[in-house]
Amino acid sequence: MDTYPWAEDDTLPASLIARIDAWDRTCPANAVVISVDEKTGITARSRKHPDRSGRPGQRTRREFEYIRHGTVSIIAALNVRTGQVLTEHTDRNNADTFIGFLRQLDESVPAGTSIHLLMDNGSSHVAKTTKAWPVTRPRFNIHHTPEHAGRLNQVELFFSTPTRRPLRRGRFASRDELAAAIDTFVLAYDEHDAKPYRWTCDGSPLRGR
Repeated sequence: MDTYPWAEDDTLPASLIARIDAWDRTCPANAVVISVDEKTGITARSRKHPDRSGRPGQRTRREFEYIRHGTVSIIAALNVRTGQVLTEHTDRNNADTFIGFLRQLDESVPAGTSIHLLMDNGSSHVAKTTKAWPVTRPRFNIHHTPEHAGRLNQVELFFSTPTRRPLRRGRFASRDELAAAIDTFVLAYDEHDAKPYRWTCDGSPLRGR
C-alpha cells in the first residue's frame, strides 16, 4: 500500500500528477488503473412551477423555488486508461459498502489482471476492515492521494460531468427517478463519450495574484 504524506514542497503536486499520469502510460497489458470514490447526497428535486420558455432575445426562465424528494448516493470506479465508469447506488457510505463494491470490481476485472486502485483518505477507504481486505487478494494494489488532495483522484473529474449535464437542469420527482437518470447517463457515457482524462495542470503554484 502506497501513501504520500503532504509536505511544504512546491514540487510535490507536480510529481504526484506526473506519477498518476505515468501509471497509464507504463501500465502493463495485464494491469489496470482504477480511480474510485463516492459521491453522496445528490438531491432529487423538482420546481414548484414550470419553466418559462425562451424566445429571441430572452433566455429560458426557471422558478427558483424547488421541492426536495430525498437524495441518492453513488460509488464509481473510473478506468484511467479507457475513461469508462462503473457505478453503483449506495444506501450507506461505510467500509462494508465500499468492500462490497471492491468485490464487484474483483468479479468484473478478468482474472490474472493486476488492479491498481487510486483513492483518497475517506473514512471508508482507511477503515481497518478495508485495509485488511486486499491483504488476501494480492492482485489489488492500493494507492492513496495525500490528505486534503482528493482532487488528484481522476474520478472527481467524472463526477462533475453528470452534474453539468442531466442533473443541473433536470426535474426529479423521486429518488428512483433520479437514480434511473444517473444510470441512463452512465450507460450512454460509457458507450459514446468515455475517453481518458489528461492532466493539464503541472502542479505549479498560482502566481501573480
